[in-house]
Amino acid sequence: MRNKLILFSLIAMCIEFANAQFILEGEFRPRTELFGNGFNYRYQPGGTTSGREGTTPYLGTSVRAALNAKYLTETYTVYLGVQEVFQFGDRPQISAAGNGNFRIQEAWVDLKLSDKWRLKFGRQPLSYDDQRILGGLAWAQQARTHDVGILKFKDNGFAIDAGYSLNTNGDFAGDNIVDTAALFSYRELAFIHANKKFGNVSVSALLLGNVFQNGQENKAGLFTGGVHIKGAFGKFGLAANAYFQDGDRISGDGLSDIPVEGAYLASLDATYKASDKITVLAGGEIISGAGDNGPGFFPLYGTNHKFNGLMDRFYVGNHAVGNGLVDINLGAKFNLGKGYNLTLKGHNFTEESGNANTLGQEIDLVLAKKFKGFKLVAGYSQFFESDDFPNPAGNPVAKDFQNWAWAMLIIKPKLFNGTKK
Repeated sequence: MRNKLILFSLIAMCIEFANAQFILEGEFRPRTELFGNGFNYRYQPGGTTSGREGTTPYLGTSVRAALNAKYLTETYTVYLGVQEVFQFGDRPQISAAGNGNFRIQEAWVDLKLSDKWRLKFGRQPLSYDDQRILGGLAWAQQARTHDVGILKFKDNGFAIDAGYSLNTNGDFAGDNIVDTAALFSYRELAFIHANKKFGNVSVSALLLGNVFQNGQENKAGLFTGGVHIKGAFGKFGLAANAYFQDGDRISGDGLSDIPVEGAYLASLDATYKASDKITVLAGGEIISGAGDNGPGFFPLYGTNHKFNGLMDRFYVGNHAVGNGLVDINLGAKFNLGKGYNLTLKGHNFTEESGNANTLGQEIDLVLAKKFKGFKLVAGYSQFFESDDFPNPAGNPVAKDFQNWAWAMLIIKPKLFNGTKK
């Protein structure tokens, strides 16, 4: 009944505002992937392992189906987005129930307070700069949103956002006001993001504070700060990140605090437009690992699939452990004409701390083709694992067959676009 009411409300809005500035869009994004051969087998000492000998790979298809409505006036914008993420075969054909994955993905209002000030409040993605610390995680079918209010100021090439979120999902009459033992969850989030453009150079600064909590007593505060710089200089492009962390985290069991001191992330990426058809890519990133001052850097809420190889072996669901990472990468983008684009990238991974072991190399290949009204994207990745990769003993690893393949359709139909009279 609840799902029907949401859909009925969207239809009613479309009819009511047929002569207003109302936009209704859809999204249908199926993705088929080859699992079981090393994708998302995480670098986690003593934990999960790599693809093992004798395992049988399999194909799985997931779908994001979404409906997004936006209503714009001179003084405010209202946005409502609903979506369901489902797997092929996750519901029996004649079942009367769904899979429980239908939800309100976004619901926010953006109020115009003046020509320079706005207030955006509700469930929304946080996506800044290259999405290294705060990102929408659009690769994941479910994506990522926050329940947050943001005060925004913008004037003459300078922009500053100040946001705050307080999550109190629990029993207010008992001790469990909020349970955020999981590192992705938080009791409080507060941030300030500032950006200033100087010609072809953009400079951003981020200050981010998190409070993690498990019950009434156990709280931990973590502070993250840093800068992102991006610039274009003729045929060359440069982008750099520098972030540090200090404070405490909640342990994986939620029973103790883990002190963090001097953890850091630093990266530099360069591009060179060799021709109209070829762009060369080169970069490196250092993420601090566990040491005498506690655990390493925690990337928090970034779009981590975008970094450190597409096979998600590092910092995707395993932020809290490991000896950090040094990622040196080289690649190229090719414009093949007729809507075809090809990206090829290679990575070399080593540990940042501990014994600084070599973890392996990865090659990522992505081919995209644009059609009229939709897009097809496919990829293949191969991971060449070293003998130093920290797999638990007694698990024979298929060293030569750590790979992943996928194909995805992206279609975003414009269902309705009414102009306000």
